[in-house]
Amino acid sequence: MAEFTTGEAVALELPLARIPSRAGAFLLDLVMQFTLAATMLYILIIAMFAADADSAWLSVIVTVTVVTVLIGYPVTCETLSRGRSLGKLAFGLRVVRADAGPIDFRHALTRGLSGAIVDFWLLGGFGAVAVVTSLCSRDGRRVGDVLAGTVVIHTRQAMPSPSLAVAPPWLLGWSAQLDPSGISDELAGAARRYLTRLPTLTAATQHYLGVRLVEAMCAELRCKAPTGYPPYHILGAILARRQQGSLAAGAAVLGA
Repeated sequence: MAEFTTGEAVALELPLARIPSRAGAFLLDLVMQFTLAATMLYILIIAMFAADADSAWLSVIVTVTVVTVLIGYPVTCETLSRGRSLGKLAFGLRVVRADAGPIDFRHALTRGLSGAIVDFWLLGGFGAVAVVTSLCSRDGRRVGDVLAGTVVIHTRQAMPSPSLAVAPPWLLGWSAQLDPSGISDELAGAARRYLTRLPTLTAATQHYLGVRLVEAMCAELRCKAPTGYPPYHILGAILARRQQGSLAAGAAVLGA
């Protein structure tokens, strides 16, 4: 399991896919790619001879087939299915962004190009580079994942619900006046981890870390912290307000 922090500072723990399951998905995709390549070559060569085309077209056909199979197949599958090739679908895997969000064409293209050039074929030693980089990465990421900002997770294991920050009722009025856009993702993530692990901290550590985080938060918000409340109440109110602001902005974009 690995912890992800979304743009709304929501903490998620997701099960990472490791080499055995990823290798199985890759081999299944390889079979599909070989089948696709053989079919394309057969159809295009038959069409070439039927049209009595020049033999120079053979190199064009081979090039188009190789590009389509090695790059077009994974990019198309992962773009249309938001992170799943046929092999990943069979093994219950999905490619997601580093913040656990769904990938788009840009991420799939970066992964596809890197896979063909660096991770597997042209410079990858038939997958040796992908295996070595995955073993060296804490999150099992190959070069394409690092360049695209993605990670591969299991989707068949039970997904824990995200832990959302909740504002104390007595601080709702204060937090409603805040502009959460001034809080950096790094600071919001640190506050989220503090609140999530609060029960495991000693009272002294809770107070010390909480006060420092409140000071940093209020400095970025350019506001004064309310007095008479424990730090985790103030942090909860700020993060809850930030989550509301992010959700409202997302709804506005979708409605546009």
